Amino acid sequence: MIRTILIGMANRSNQPSTAALRSFVAVAYRRHFGSAAADLGVSQPTLSQALAGLESGLGVQLVERTTRRVFLTPQGERLLPKAIAVVDAIDELLAEASGDGDALAGPMRLGLIPTVAPYILPAVLRGVAERIPALRIQVVEDRTARLLRQLREGSLDAAIVALPTDERGLTEVSMYTEDFVLAVPAGHALAGRRRVDPASLADLPLLLLDEGHCLRDQALEVCRLAGVRPDVGQTRAASLATAVQCVEGGLGVTLIPQTAVAVETDGGHLATATFARPRPGREVGLVYRDSTRRADVFHTLAGVITDLVVAAGAARRS
Repeated sequence: MIRTILIGMANRSNQPSTAALRSFVAVAYRRHFGSAAADLGVSQPTLSQALAGLESGLGVQLVERTTRRVFLTPQGERLLPKAIAVVDAIDELLAEASGDGDALAGPMRLGLIPTVAPYILPAVLRGVAERIPALRIQVVEDRTARLLRQLREGSLDAAIVALPTDERGLTEVSMYTEDFVLAVPAGHALAGRRRVDPASLADLPLLLLDEGHCLRDQALEVCRLAGVRPDVGQTRAASLATAVQCVEGGLGVTLIPQTAVAVETDGGHLATATFARPRPGREVGLVYRDSTRRADVFHTLAGVITDLVVAAGAARRS
């Protein structure tokens, strides 16, 4: 009976190939055939042929292509997580077969949000290289929504973001919690003050990051919880570094995470003030796909990163 089933499976002509599934995942991520082909190291006609063969074998259209854009069909959106899970499993099988069985070896594509990456990466990359030398981290910095999309589509293995994400299909590993501090120009009346009431934000020109940055939403949430409507000016920054420079220039004040204080105050033109307890802050963690079989690896990595960040003294364990 088992032999009959196996023969039947082998004779099925619509079995998707690994190359076809990789082509589908790459196109879903890039939304561009040329870029997807370059990622896979194949020609565009080869990729198109593999994708067409996959669609023919499955009997559904996965991708729709117009003169201006590429997008997934409803069937493609539904089947993409399954394709990613299969590709992940194949990669894990090949890595296990070709290596010595060390799950903490090889490349790992790690995403980080812009309000985390510049402030923890130097210590994290050095520390991971010392503690997990066989692991080769490849860094991608982007906003939360884009990182989560790349994670779901398989172009990232894990991402470090502010929690919670409330995304289905992703597992969250809490790492550390950090306070927000108020960044003000050097010489400001609040410079160096402790136990500042968050309600004072109502009287200050608050500089925010552009839409899409989670720190913008977090700053507004701090104001909401304090029961104030902040004086939000017209200045908006694309990065935290730009917002800090605007503060140094006297355009207003802004909130920065504690891990950013050492870097952003290094120039000597920025001062900070701490809020009264309970201090507003955020939880930072690592997220990965539920479908992966490398959960132990991600938990180990999250533990190492937590140790390194907490040891620097700017955050505490969640």
